Parts: sequence; C-alpha cells; structure tokens
Amino acid sequence: MSEWRHIRSLGVERQGQAYLHGYDEGPPGPGGVRLELLYTGFSAGTELTFYKGSNPYLHSRWDDSRGVFVPGEAQQRYPVPFLGYMESARVIESTVGDYQPGDVVGAVFGHKSGHTADPFGDVLTKLPDGMDPMLGIWVGQMGPIAANGILHGDAEMLGPSAPFFGAGIKDRPVLVIGAGVVGLFVALFAQQAGAAEVVIADPSPFRRMRAACLGLTPMEEADAWAHAKARWHHGGSDRGADLVFQTRADSASLHAAMQALRPQGTVIDLAFYQGGADRLRLGEEFHHNGLNLRCAQINRVPRGMAVAWDKRRLAGETVKLLAARGQEIRQQLVTHVVPLEEAPGFLGHLVAERPEFLQIVFKGAD
Repeated sequence: MSEWRHIRSLGVERQGQAYLHGYDEGPPGPGGVRLELLYTGFSAGTELTFYKGSNPYLHSRWDDSRGVFVPGEAQQRYPVPFLGYMESARVIESTVGDYQPGDVVGAVFGHKSGHTADPFGDVLTKLPDGMDPMLGIWVGQMGPIAANGILHGDAEMLGPSAPFFGAGIKDRPVLVIGAGVVGLFVALFAQQAGAAEVVIADPSPFRRMRAACLGLTPMEEADAWAHAKARWHHGGSDRGADLVFQTRADSASLHAAMQALRPQGTVIDLAFYQGGADRLRLGEEFHHNGLNLRCAQINRVPRGMAVAWDKRRLAGETVKLLAARGQEIRQQLVTHVVPLEEAPGFLGHLVAERPEFLQIVFKGAD
C-alpha cells in the first residue's frame, strides 16, 4: 500500500492573480490508478477567462435542468483552485489490471502534480509504446474537441450514418477559421481525411507561418472567404464552402465564416464567445443564403451518433493523428515549456506582455 502524498495545483486566487496551492492525497482505493504528472497543456481560450474574470460561471449559474444560464447568481467564486484539462501522466500505482506502473496515459485532471483516477469514470488513454509523452496532453480533451468538430461535419453532409470518421470532409475543400490549437487540429484532421484543399485563416503572421509548416494553406480571413467564393464553384452562382469550421472567439470571424459558405452551407462552431457576438450580422449572408450554424462542443456528439461515438473513440482518432504526425505537430504547436512551479508568474507575463504563442505546456517535476 502506497503512502499519502502532497499534491500541488495551479489555480486563480483572485482576478489577475494565479497561485499554487497544495493538499494531501491518500493511497488509491480499489479501482484507483495513481498518476504522476508529466506534462499539462494550458488552454488559454478557456482558462484565461477565469484569470481575467470573464468566465460566465463567475457571473451566472448554469441551470442544468433547463439548459440555461441564470444571470446574477455566480456559480463559481474566487479562489478557483483547479484549472486545466490537458494532461499526460505516468501510472505509478494501479489496482486495475488494464493499467500498469510505467504506462503513459493521456488524461484530464487539471494542472496538478498528481491525481488518482477512476478509469471507469475518467477517460484514460494509453499512449502507444515509443510515442513522445508530451503528445499525450492533446489526447484527453483538446484532440477530441477538434475531432468532434469533424464528426459534426460528417453528420451535416452525410447524416448520422456517415460510414467513417471524416467521410463528410473527404474530397471537399475545407476552410478553418483560427490557427490556434483547436483550429490546427481540425485542419490536420481534415487533411488526414482527404479534404480536397484545407485553407486556414488567422490574423497572426506567426500562426499562419506555423500552419504553413504543417502543409496547410494559410490566409487572412478576408482573403480566405474571397478565395472560397472565387475558387470553389458548384455551378452558376453556387459558390463557396459546404463547411467552415470556426474556432476563434470573435464574432467578426464568425461573420467571415458565413461569408465563405455556399448557399445552405454550415458553420461548425467550436469557439467560446464569452464576450458575446456583437459584430455578427445575421441580416446579411446568414439570411440571404439560408445558412446553418451548428455548435460542436465536446459534451455532445451529433444527434443520432451517441451510440457509436463517445469521448474515448474521439481520443482514439486523436492518437491515430498523433501517431502519424506527432513529431511535426509538437515542433510547430508547442511554443513554451514551463515548470509547473513557475506557472503563476508565467501567466502574469502572458497577459501583461502578450507574447506570440500556440501551445503552452507546464512540466511536472523530474
């Protein structure tokens, strides 16, 4: 029987102030798998909303029975002790036969130095032998988020009986708005599925350069929608993309996505608009071209596909992509590797100095 251990966790003490705190964790009970952190990825789009105070849970309460936010009733208050959902970890003790000490898994448990997982409730995905452990940060959540976007594209084009992952994208041109981590993974999944062309749009020259290094076609947003209308013909005035994957938390980007669509096309939206969508112009292309807007968040696969698909299967698709292209994905996406103990100061630097970045990784203790 193992001993108690001390866990360190990254959180937000108050608006604009990150901190590390600790607590003691007991030995794993029956069915428990004790994990030691290797790497944890920082999801800036979500986690900085707690740091900056813009997360809706800080101002509203989610009413699960009705599926609505109730304003004026904060569901979460400072301090926010736990953040993160992109972890790679090593099994150091297990009471479950499927997991052995030394196994490396992709998991979701937050920016913590360790965690005891329940493999029947938590999604633990073993990495193939020889795979770079850092790639595991994308297996538990971020890769499945992007894969779920592709799955929604399949459902839009072929219905819930799409014959294989990416079938709705195969041989079609695809536009992805946003060259952050989610956008790049969506674009890489589309590329792997056999899309006829994959254009990715982002205002940042730094991110466009990284996208080009991955074999994608980078453009600015105005150029991208114009490219879709000029090059993707379907006969007569029927021009544009069947599908646009929108991943930037900016309503102007959503509007650009709609401009790129052919009549009755669909935006698959994976962005988190915590500030609303004040620049979205629904009286223009959305209205005149009869467009569709489909939210594709990780807690829901397309209707009619839940029996065949869940987060574990989406994680499996992520592992396939990483097995094929993991080395170049790490090289182009990981821009900062910071010890977990230095994370609070680094977040202050990130917000104050605004350096160019893609994937920030916090590293566990050696």
